[in-house]
Amino acid sequence: MAEGERVRRILHCDMDCYYAAVHVRDDSSLAGRPVVVGGDPGGRGVVATANYEARRYGIHSAMPAARAKRLCPEAVFLAPDFPRYRRESERIFAIYREVTPVVETVSLDEAYLDVTEHLGSSGRASEIAKEIRRRVRAERGLTVSVGVGPNCLVAKIASDACKPDGLKVVPPARVRSFLDPLPVRRLHGVGPATEHALAAMGVATVAQLRVVPLRDLLARFHSHGRTLHEYAHGNDERPVEPFHERKSLGTENTYRRDLSVLTAMDEQLDAMAREVATGLVRRDIAACTVTLKVRYPDFTTVTRSLTFRVPTADSGRIGSTARGLLRRTEAARRGVRLLGVSVSTLVPATMRQLELFGDG
Repeated sequence: MAEGERVRRILHCDMDCYYAAVHVRDDSSLAGRPVVVGGDPGGRGVVATANYEARRYGIHSAMPAARAKRLCPEAVFLAPDFPRYRRESERIFAIYREVTPVVETVSLDEAYLDVTEHLGSSGRASEIAKEIRRRVRAERGLTVSVGVGPNCLVAKIASDACKPDGLKVVPPARVRSFLDPLPVRRLHGVGPATEHALAAMGVATVAQLRVVPLRDLLARFHSHGRTLHEYAHGNDERPVEPFHERKSLGTENTYRRDLSVLTAMDEQLDAMAREVATGLVRRDIAACTVTLKVRYPDFTTVTRSLTFRVPTADSGRIGSTARGLLRRTEAARRGVRLLGVSVSTLVPATMRQLELFGDG
């Protein structure tokens, strides 16, 4: 960092057991009980998340739900409700944006905040973090763990270290002592393959990685070696990048001649579904809501929607849903001049694995 350059203050805010916590907050009978959100334990479903009462039994996300049931037979299994989680997420993120406009959405329950220029009267990032945690608890009835550091790398690792319901501040002078004892897997971008390759070099901790010559890392990992070198020294220049989250994705067609036969309309809807699904996959997202738009020859326009409990990016499912919605209109009797298919309530693509158990 250049002399005189201002030290960044980055917060990483990560909700605790978010999906499960929303259900427990809204249903007092679940308090203190092991709660698992995910698939049907009697089928091929997987665990989306589990609260800490359930995690004590070894239950974790992506585990087969049937195995989770064997580990904790008394656990309460709930189907996910992504529309509810998104509504709650919007309220939580509104609190973040009252603190700083520089908010980067990572997922429904996770965000980076750059408060360098928005420290308020206290002038301390730690006080901002405390206020965020207080407001989320008081206004939303949920808990959020917050890590504070000079960059995204350190803030993220700090929030992981203080879960659940914690606050961890790592000032610049303590970054190395904080990172050094950690396993290299804790660094951003170090997956199983990189971890294995580093182990073959005799590197298991961040401290050990830090003393590996840059030339050796470049020889083994090419350009990624420089990133590993920087991270091992606690350096991370990635900016917090706020963006307006996409709310929907869709397509529509106006026809020169009105369509009057359902089979022709179905073919159009299937083609649109494939286009929409391609857009979802390309953006690495999935959708919970499918909306059909129909415009009749007299220019009257109607919409019909269906929301799933489990998100999808599957063109077949989007297409069949749109065709079903078409049957809830007067298209077969009146004909159409426009058809459209759109999807909304968008979530990270990792949630697509929950399709294994259907909507339940």
